[in-house]
Amino acid sequence: MRRWLPPLLALLAVLVAAHVGGCGFHLRGAVDIPPGLSPVYVRGGGLVGRSIEGRLAGSGVPSTRQLADAGLVIDILSENRSSRVVAVDQEGKALAYMLTYGVRFAVVDGAGEPLIGPQTLTLERTFDDNPDVAVLGKELETDIIYNDMANDAADQVMLRLRARLRQLAGAPG
Repeated sequence: MRRWLPPLLALLAVLVAAHVGGCGFHLRGAVDIPPGLSPVYVRGGGLVGRSIEGRLAGSGVPSTRQLADAGLVIDILSENRSSRVVAVDQEGKALAYMLTYGVRFAVVDGAGEPLIGPQTLTLERTFDDNPDVAVLGKELETDIIYNDMANDAADQVMLRLRARLRQLAGAPG
């Protein structure tokens, strides 16, 4: 039995990979850009812009640092983050915060024609605070949460872009 286990597991892995690849499965954030819309230029940068650039590179999508060479421009129009206290203890010390991360973006083709008009994404997370923890630890943890929200926003931008490109190509969904 032990002799057959490694080959059997290898065969199972191949079958699963073939099934997943054939069913239209895409990695989170992955997008196929038609050759006529390559390379892609990400304008605006910030956390979301860098995350989108990473997703494009991971998908093998050509990118450019020159706007004039772009076939597709993803504009990060604005990013903002804020927090507000949502729970306090009996002494008035904050116990929880609502962290909000907002991104406004648009996508145009190389000629400046809109593919996705300006849209705003708003993400929220609750951050449970411990008043007895050092301030630097809290700042680090909130930065990690904001970075995670920026990655989620990049995924949502890529999802919307993928849906729009499929729509333009006449494909369902």
